[in-house]
Amino acid sequence: MKPTEQLCIGCQDDWLAATDHPFCRELASGELPLSKMKWYLAQDYQFIGSFVRLLASAIAQAPSLEDSIPAAQFLALVTGPENTYFQRSFVALEMSAEEQAVPPAPETLAFLQLMDSARESGRYEQMMAVLVAAEWTYLTWAERYPDYPVDLPFWFSEWIDLHSGPGFSGVVEYLRGQLDKVWADLSHEQQQQARASFETAMHLEREFFDAAYGRSD
Repeated sequence: MKPTEQLCIGCQDDWLAATDHPFCRELASGELPLSKMKWYLAQDYQFIGSFVRLLASAIAQAPSLEDSIPAAQFLALVTGPENTYFQRSFVALEMSAEEQAVPPAPETLAFLQLMDSARESGRYEQMMAVLVAAEWTYLTWAERYPDYPVDLPFWFSEWIDLHSGPGFSGVVEYLRGQLDKVWADLSHEQQQQARASFETAMHLEREFFDAAYGRSD
């Protein structure tokens, strides 16, 4: 069994909750209240800066140029189409400047701190552990909905498209492969630290969906 598979098994409760969440089910069906989607988008957009810095740091720490190229290509996707998706959604949903600039929720802040901690560690496996947890989670839930309704508004449908399909599946396969590749050369302590980062990220993914879905306004 691959190390990333073992990491996933070690936090199955959070994994199952995050990858089959009612927030995602209602997003894919178009039944999700727009107030919840607006809050989610405003909070999720706050991850972009820290995510870009984390991914760029992982590129710098990659064992070789060959190892860094897929991450560099993914970085272009995040700063291009994904960033544009947010901006278009804010306009289409008529979100005010105040709605877009809400303070980070506790769950958002915790994930920002986790990404910054992984980056500041200077450890490739720490960075990969957080990236794998985040992107593998999104691939898994988004792949559940390849046949979403044809009239689904783009702020729902494109969020699924960005996190599914061969391109994004390849990104996750690459990230997992990088962590699997370096795992055997880590000390026991380094493995435990990477495991803790992965499990924390998975728990925060679940909590973030819980927070967005639990909104009552």
